[in-house]
Amino acid sequence: METVRRILVHLSKENAAPHCARFVQSITGHFVGSVEDQATVSCSLEDNRFILCDHLCDGGLPLKVIILRASFCPIKYLSDAEAVSLPPETLSRGVDVGVALLLQSANQKLLLTRRASSLRIFPNVWVPPGGHVELDEKEETGLKLSPGEISSQLLGMWESVYPPMLSLGMPKRHHIVTYILLKSSQPHFHLQNYLKPDPAEVSACAWVDADLVRVVVSAVDGEKDSVQIPADLPQRVNVTEVSQDGELRDSWLPVSIFCNRAPDHGEDIERVSTGTKYALELWLKTLS
Repeated sequence: METVRRILVHLSKENAAPHCARFVQSITGHFVGSVEDQATVSCSLEDNRFILCDHLCDGGLPLKVIILRASFCPIKYLSDAEAVSLPPETLSRGVDVGVALLLQSANQKLLLTRRASSLRIFPNVWVPPGGHVELDEKEETGLKLSPGEISSQLLGMWESVYPPMLSLGMPKRHHIVTYILLKSSQPHFHLQNYLKPDPAEVSACAWVDADLVRVVVSAVDGEKDSVQIPADLPQRVNVTEVSQDGELRDSWLPVSIFCNRAPDHGEDIERVSTGTKYALELWLKTLS
C-alpha cells in the first residue's frame, strides 16, 4: 500500500556519507559484492532517511541485522543496457522501505494475509500484514494492539523486487522490507474477533502454526524438487475470506496452495512470497 510519507534507503560504506540508493542498485550487493546474497548491516532512521551501514550508524541500534536477497533477484542480474532502458519515472523512484509485522499469538500461531487481487504488486500472494504502520494500529487488518500486551523484535530484512524474476519482466518496484516480530499476550482466537481487514488490501487471513510453516519454507523458490507434505499434517488450512464489502467468512484452502513456488514464467499464482518464507524461517528459529 502507498505510505503517507515515502522513506527511502540510504547507504553508507566504510564511513562514507550516506547517499540515496539508486533504483537499479542492489542493496545487498553494495555491501558484499555481486555474488553473495546475504549481508550484515546496522540501520538507523534519520531525517526521513533509512540508513544502512557496514558500521554502527550514528544513532543506530546497537545490533547488527541480516539483509537477504533471492538468488534470482532481478537487480542482481540486470545488465547496464537493461537498466538504462527502464522508464525515467522508474529510475527516479529510489529504493522504498516497507515494514511487515509477524504477529504471533500467545498460543504460537502467526497471522498471514493474502493480498487483494486488484493490487498492482504481488496480487493474491500471502504475506504478513505490512505497509504504513501507526504506533497502535495495523492498518490493513484493523487490529489495535496496546503496548502493554505486545513485545517486539527485529528479525531481519529482505531485498524485494517486483516482478521477482527478470523472466517475468523489467523491475517496477524495489523495496527493503523490514520484518518485525510482535508477540501478543492474547491467543489467536481472541485476536481473530478484532480482525477488520481492508478489502482493498486483503482478500483473506489465516493463522498458521509451526508445523505448517516448516512445510511452507521447505518449498524453496527457484528449486524444482518436490515438497513432501507430512501425512499427519492436516491437508487443508482454515482461512477467513474477506468480501469486497468487508464481510468475513470461514473457508478452507489446500495446504498445497501455501507450498506453491514462485513461477519463472507466465502469470503469478497464489503462494507465500519468497521474502515471507525467509521471515518464517527466522520466526521458527525464535521458537527453538
